[in-house]
Amino acid sequence: MGELKHTGWRPRPVRDEVRENLSRRLREGTPLFPGLHGYQDTVVRDLVHALLSRHDILLLGLRGQGKTRLLRQIPSLLDEWMPALPTPLRDDPLRPVSSQGRRLQEEHGDETELVWIHRDDRYREKLATPDVTMADIVGDIDPVKAVSQGLGFSHEDALHWGLVPRSNRGIFALNELPDLQPRIQVGLLNLLEERDVQIRGVPVRLELDVLFLFSANPEDYTQRGNLITPLKDRIGSQILTHYPSDTSVSRTITDQEAWTDRGLPVHVPEPLREILEQVAFEARAMTELVDPRSGVSQRLSITALEVAVGAAEARALRVGGERIRVRLSDLFAATPAVCGKLELLSEGEGPKPAALALVGKACQTVFDATFRNPYDKRRKDPSENPDHPVVSWFESGNRLELDADATDDEHRRTLSSLPGLDSVMDALARDTSWNPGEDRDAWRELFLEGLHQHGRISRELRQGALRFGDLISGIMR
Repeated sequence: MGELKHTGWRPRPVRDEVRENLSRRLREGTPLFPGLHGYQDTVVRDLVHALLSRHDILLLGLRGQGKTRLLRQIPSLLDEWMPALPTPLRDDPLRPVSSQGRRLQEEHGDETELVWIHRDDRYREKLATPDVTMADIVGDIDPVKAVSQGLGFSHEDALHWGLVPRSNRGIFALNELPDLQPRIQVGLLNLLEERDVQIRGVPVRLELDVLFLFSANPEDYTQRGNLITPLKDRIGSQILTHYPSDTSVSRTITDQEAWTDRGLPVHVPEPLREILEQVAFEARAMTELVDPRSGVSQRLSITALEVAVGAAEARALRVGGERIRVRLSDLFAATPAVCGKLELLSEGEGPKPAALALVGKACQTVFDATFRNPYDKRRKDPSENPDHPVVSWFESGNRLELDADATDDEHRRTLSSLPGLDSVMDALARDTSWNPGEDRDAWRELFLEGLHQHGRISRELRQGALRFGDLISGIMR
């Protein structure tokens, strides 16, 4: 301790520590929370204002919006190392709050040995569940310790400290706050306002130095639990989180989080990659099917991409391919990853048909952004429609089946067997300079699916194979 005093070190409250480190990063232009995307002008801005104001914070938002990830980045604003007395409460060497810390200081003075605590060890996180007790959060009397040391049950040294006291001089995060029982929430009031603790009537007053962070889902307020008003009133700032505003931000998040390193080169064609990201946006917009109060997690896009790559990987392993190339059928094979992310307003036929419908709707959205409407009802002669060569080929009784286990060369030959497909695609492209490049096969698949979504041809999905045919015969089947 004497050496520490000689350096001129002075303690700072944890809120001031975070505030000063945040201020320095803002002056230097250092990125605050790397790995978070789409929040810079909204959530991060509000969070900066709250931390500079030394507030406890509640992140409020639907599931899969990165609340926990953001909470776990805030400890990066702490000093890298912190000196402390070797006590359960990590007492300040110059101003200990526990009786054990004061005894060490009195007995050893400047010779007191210190420990150095890394910033990662100054962050404690707890998931709020209905079975959480005050003993977990604050602490309880330890009768074994009291008897073995000859202490009374009201002695401070007879207490077993909970998570919050052990987070002294650090950050304590509580996820899904409304799931905490109301009586436990009441027990947090003193911690937030007076910063002291009371355990089973033991008159212990500790000047705890803790920055509190909370997360909550607004749906939990009425469904699984309730956030009591006095506790909400004591939290300094409530910050609303949100989903990505567009697919470009969403794709950045998905590419960062999804596991696609499978040992073989992986190629996800551009139109199919956009469709995978669009599925979540379609689900959030389809409020007549999906419950908007529960939200659609960003994890939908992440897991859907992983399963689509897995389906392509399985095909490559079966047919001996040297490259994993995702096809349209792999997107429909990824629906198991979508089903678990949907809270349907009505069960109906179940989540599987809903997931298939969402993939089809996402295909139509990407199709409409690239190609013009293939059918104009005002034309009296159907042959005047630009898509007529393709549609008439199917109307002549032809069918096109894309086997999920076909090799890349077989898949390409099957698509090339449809006459006039490329010229029709070029004629309907919104951008005259449109060039599908190496992803032409994927664009061909998307174009056929787009014709199906617009009611021009039929499409069946059987055992992973896509079968395109005449609309009328498809309806009859």
